Amino acid sequence: MTSGTSHHIGEQFEHCIGIIRHASVEILLLLDVHVSEGKDPRWFLDQLDTARLALGGWGPVAKRLNLNDAEMSDFTLQLRLLQQRVPKYESGQDVSQNQLIAAVRFVTALEHLRLQQPLLGYNTDLAPGNESLQLQAHKQVRALELMIKSLIMQAWPDPVRLNNHLKTLFNADRVRRWLKNSERNDVLSGMMFSEMAQMLVDKKEFSRYYSSLFNDRSNLTLLVEPRKTLQTFLDDIRQIRNMLTVQQALSSAQILLLDNYYAQIAGPIQRAFEEGRTRINPTGLMAVDAGELHNFWENAQKMDRQTGGDLFEIRDSIEKPTQRAPRTPEQRDQLISGALWGAVGVMVLAIVAGGVWLVFGSSPPSAAAAPNPEPPQVAQEMREAPSSREKLTRMGVTWDENNFRSAIDRNDTRATLLFLKGGMDWKMSWTEQAMSAGYDDVLEVLMRYRLQMVEQKPCRRFIATVSHAMANGEQLTSIRKQYLKAFCTVPAVVQRQKNEADQAKRRALAQPDASTKKWQSIQTDIYDVIR
Repeated sequence: MTSGTSHHIGEQFEHCIGIIRHASVEILLLLDVHVSEGKDPRWFLDQLDTARLALGGWGPVAKRLNLNDAEMSDFTLQLRLLQQRVPKYESGQDVSQNQLIAAVRFVTALEHLRLQQPLLGYNTDLAPGNESLQLQAHKQVRALELMIKSLIMQAWPDPVRLNNHLKTLFNADRVRRWLKNSERNDVLSGMMFSEMAQMLVDKKEFSRYYSSLFNDRSNLTLLVEPRKTLQTFLDDIRQIRNMLTVQQALSSAQILLLDNYYAQIAGPIQRAFEEGRTRINPTGLMAVDAGELHNFWENAQKMDRQTGGDLFEIRDSIEKPTQRAPRTPEQRDQLISGALWGAVGVMVLAIVAGGVWLVFGSSPPSAAAAPNPEPPQVAQEMREAPSSREKLTRMGVTWDENNFRSAIDRNDTRATLLFLKGGMDWKMSWTEQAMSAGYDDVLEVLMRYRLQMVEQKPCRRFIATVSHAMANGEQLTSIRKQYLKAFCTVPAVVQRQKNEADQAKRRALAQPDASTKKWQSIQTDIYDVIR
């Protein structure tokens, strides 16, 4: 990095820090924390934690800021990343590109917060508006999308093999939908940006086909590993692309962030091209005329209208298509019961038909006209009992996952039991709100149907949620222990938690304070439950 470049990065970073300091004063005032001036990111994080304790948790803080739980978690996560990269900052000190990226990412988080909470009025402009920079952003997003597409085609040059591979990764129905939306039988042209990016950053796909291209120590080092950094960058780019697709201008912070992302992603590919390790030339992709650029974004807008938008975040790995789960004992009982009731119904119909034949065949015409209410009464008494789905319908509840999750969240044991008896599967992630609220009744109902819990590898998220809840003052309750013992005692999970507990212990020894000791206690308690 040249001295001129370093100086420019330093100026941009100082501007970001100034914005963050000013915004922190307004945000804290909204949370009843009065300060005269903002300071460094670690100070801001400490003040937010003080507000959390005063208000009774992150929930009330999120409510004051008009954020949902996921947005509040993302906001604090980005602030933690920034304070890890820049615990303290003195004007004029050297700044790395990773520190700049962390700062700009948090500025964009402040922009989102300002949109959600109209009472906040701080300014986040990093530079005056410029049409040429907006045009450059359109070119960069296009080039990045074509790079991803070219990387996949380079790994799978045969279209037939690519289609079969996609069916294995996703499923045949999705591939058929992509082919329907594609141009000239090019399946990738029918995929959304996030779906192609998911192929690139999936753990197995990345290590097998793409890791050698991004094996560059000077790029993609913001997070622990290049693949995870690439995943985070591409998901931010997905949101920027969504804005460009609906012809919404980017903020100066988003333009700066995209410019840094482009350099970090395209840089290793450009180097590989110059060394002859790939045929993909990022510089060539950026050299696009106005007509070609217009056609690209016109097609992107058309795809956006067809699909309803690229809404889903880029995950850590592709969720493999699963076969239908085997029937549980309850489902088998229901099937047998249905078959028996069907047999009874056939017998009743036969008896009724025989009775009608005897009455009408052996009696005089006057007798035949006499009403015979007996068989309908027998049929009514022997009618099949309503199924769980029918009972839910009578309650005004439709058969879908959203209503099932809502029943869990509001501790509705009756509706939850009917969903489970009807054969609907559930996931551990659906229990987070019930766990936090202490709805043990509905959680115990779910445990009785533990074989219908179909979430793959649920323990990392569940343990992280429990740890966060305990850090916020909640207890490791008996129902949480019951879930940990039921689903998180596999050797790999136990070993991972042992490592977490050991790491927390080392951190507590290195920095002995109340926070590190509390975190050590939390990780150790969870490990003691599942080991």
